[in-house]
Amino acid sequence: MRVREGDVFTWERAFTKEEVYEFGELTHNKAAFHIKENARGQIMAHGLLTASIPTKIGGDLNYMAREMTFEFIRPVFTGDTIRCELCITKAIAAGERQKVEMEVRCCNQHDTEVLRARSHGVIADI
Repeated sequence: MRVREGDVFTWERAFTKEEVYEFGELTHNKAAFHIKENARGQIMAHGLLTASIPTKIGGDLNYMAREMTFEFIRPVFTGDTIRCELCITKAIAAGERQKVEMEVRCCNQHDTEVLRARSHGVIADI
């Protein structure tokens, strides 16, 4: 897939308690706030689980990251709907690949920013 500077891709999802528990099992990160419910019956999603939202878009683009930087602004809880907006900020043709840079912004259902990210890498035509 070829992209251009200014292209924007979006995706949204919510995490279930089961997914947070499974991620904790996979990563062995079982901090109390990832296991025990808060007063609203929610548990906090792992930061890297939240960071997996933009990687879904990257997978759709055949993107191979060389570097990713995440800034975790606010916690994400089970049941929150997180909308990810990924913007291509640079795209340079390099044979069968494109060198790209991108910026990501993720917000919850209240339009509160929860995550910012930047990445650069290549998109491969496979």
